[in-house]
Amino acid sequence: MDALRNVLTRLENEGAALGHFNVSDLVLLKAVLAAAGEIGVPAFVGASEGERDFFGTRQLAVVVNSLREEFDVPIFLNADHTHSLVKAIEAAKAGFDAIVVDFSALPFEQNVSNTKDAVEAIKAINPAILVEGEIGDIGTGSEIHETAQREFKSLTTPEEASRFVQSTGIDVLAPAVGNMHGMVESMVQGKTKKRLDVERIAQIKKATRVFLTLHGGSGTNDDDLRKAINAGINIIHINTELRVAWRRSLEGSFVAEPNEVVPYKILRPVVDSVAEVVRSRLRLFNEKHTTTSAA
Repeated sequence: MDALRNVLTRLENEGAALGHFNVSDLVLLKAVLAAAGEIGVPAFVGASEGERDFFGTRQLAVVVNSLREEFDVPIFLNADHTHSLVKAIEAAKAGFDAIVVDFSALPFEQNVSNTKDAVEAIKAINPAILVEGEIGDIGTGSEIHETAQREFKSLTTPEEASRFVQSTGIDVLAPAVGNMHGMVESMVQGKTKKRLDVERIAQIKKATRVFLTLHGGSGTNDDDLRKAINAGINIIHINTELRVAWRRSLEGSFVAEPNEVVPYKILRPVVDSVAEVVRSRLRLFNEKHTTTSAA
């Protein structure tokens, strides 16, 4: 399997982005693997600190490695939103392909210092691991919020982005460009969509010349996502949309078969429902690539 850096470079040249999907159980992981295999494109599996604590950091790495070897699907593993050096080192030693060191809640200078220390520690373990840093504030929690978290709309400037990248040595930057974690109820219902500051993305890309990640991609306007990819976004995170599909399908299984007690029979439709969400997002993120290949 090609290295993650090479895959990101190739996708950028093709006008595509790597879809990142968070998992916290085998149902979600199987869904991502099935969708990526069907579409025939690489995908990123991510797990936050909480998700890793539930699944097991080493266990998740072993399972992902086993699945991609058996099915020959280019699946990469990311330690999403890691808030301590201890957890970052744990993921690096477990064999993750990338680590998001997120100290964005701290003052800028402290964020820089902590991120720089993490980059040095991670690269000492494995120089091939891509390290991502984050600046700006896009809220917390990949869940359904009652109202939009407007107080978290401190957007990243090209100047601070450039300074952050140069000072820390990160491989990937996650800026705040109108995105936010989670979704509000109207987004779940399809009545409203998140909108991105595409021009800001282009300016940050020009100022930094590194890979860019869009966190909180769930519920975002499709055309904004297309424009974001064209402007320089390389990785797009989808989490809440998967969780909504997981919850709704699980509830549907219980309603359809109220007396069923066999877990794999209850969960099989859940895998299919989540996989459909992943497929739709992978098609969108790889529109130019798949269209060119088909031609």
